[in-house]
Amino acid sequence: MRFGTFVPQGWKMDQVGVPVAEQWPRIAAAAATIEEVGYDSLWVYDHFHTHPIPSQESTFEAWTLMAALAVITDRVRIGQMCTCIPYRSPALLAKMAMSVDAMSGGRLNVGIGAGWSVKEFKGYGYRFPPAGERLVLLEMWTSDEAHFAGRHYNLDGAITRPRSLQEPHPPLWIAGSGEKRTLRIVARYGDFANFSADLEEFAHKSSVLAEHCQAVGRNYQDIGRSVHLMAVVGRDEADLNRKLEEAGRRRSCTPDEFRSEHLAGTVAEVTDLMGRYAEAGCSDMLLYFYDIGALDSLEVFATEVMPQLQRWGGSDE
Repeated sequence: MRFGTFVPQGWKMDQVGVPVAEQWPRIAAAAATIEEVGYDSLWVYDHFHTHPIPSQESTFEAWTLMAALAVITDRVRIGQMCTCIPYRSPALLAKMAMSVDAMSGGRLNVGIGAGWSVKEFKGYGYRFPPAGERLVLLEMWTSDEAHFAGRHYNLDGAITRPRSLQEPHPPLWIAGSGEKRTLRIVARYGDFANFSADLEEFAHKSSVLAEHCQAVGRNYQDIGRSVHLMAVVGRDEADLNRKLEEAGRRRSCTPDEFRSEHLAGTVAEVTDLMGRYAEAGCSDMLLYFYDIGALDSLEVFATEVMPQLQRWGGSDE
């Protein structure tokens, strides 16, 4: 199993109270720590304002942020969870992705999804299409054609240079768990599926993906299956309870509600759960730590949980 985590981008209220001049240095410092302590990948979110409550607090735009992260890191892979397809034309997105892949030395993961934030669509002037139409746009982006005439877009000689360093393209991480459409798209085009799922749901969605792979003639084992979870990790129960209080304040819920809905546990508890995900076939665990500002859970997980998981495989690095 490989592990990824997120920088304090602002979307989850993790830049509140930080002066604007200090926000990018804080992100850069987090990226340096993520790389130093041994994570395999570094992630951002493709959202425009804070969540769960829209506010005047900063939220850094995903792709410009990744371009900056590409040149201040050396080893860790860089991705977004996940790019909302309707926010950018397929040709522009392909151009951006190829550029960032070249800038990073071939370390880009391209996460794509249909999008869900009605407030962002309306706030920034995007039409919010029905779910089926958004999935059609997602499906279109994987085409290599520079000439295309369709209902949503018309391309006439779109040139994408520089080419990506990864062949044939950066890996596609397709987020979502819709069993009829989204997982069929994963089976046809995806290099990775990404779920926000507990163990039982992960196993179920994996079996549905396997059925779609069989239907389209794809080797199910060629597709990585990843999980994206919100998390806090305590060295012991007292440390965990302290972190849960802060997570609850930021998430506008009680500590018990946070613990019931997200990944929260001591080192021993989280290690056991990660092992069970690995045994269920999870290839990559992507964790957003709710105490990201202090970097504490991030470092505890890297130094005390990740080494214990070596018996389940560990990183490709």
